[in-house]
Amino acid sequence: MISKFIGVAKLNRKLARLPGVARNEMRQALAQSAREITNLMEALVPQDTGALAGSIGWTWGEAPKGSLAIGFVKSGEMTITIYCGDADAYYARWVEFGTRKLSAQPFFYPAYRALRKRSASRIKRSARRAAKKVAAA
Repeated sequence: MISKFIGVAKLNRKLARLPGVARNEMRQALAQSAREITNLMEALVPQDTGALAGSIGWTWGEAPKGSLAIGFVKSGEMTITIYCGDADAYYARWVEFGTRKLSAQPFFYPAYRALRKRSASRIKRSARRAAKKVAAA
């Protein structure tokens, strides 16, 4: 007995659109999460000259040379990196982890850990939202 499915071609067209829509939604979610994490890092960083707070940022791709990076999230061609430190704020590692004479004043990893779950759920929601957009179209 042969079964005939109605709407298979329409379903295939929608499924073909899903990666592009999902990529855009997830890119926006990643950028918003990176902005939130860097804003919290700037609030937590010890303020002396402001050079360290000014060196905090995020980028698509690799972090600038000499900066301290949380790590990176890589998915296909999307790679986002949150970093701090540059030529003027070369001491970011010393502030974060401390030295023998200077106690640690962590700001980098506490900000990441505080917003890690929120960021992950935002990315999952963006994937669901993309699937719903494609299904509704």
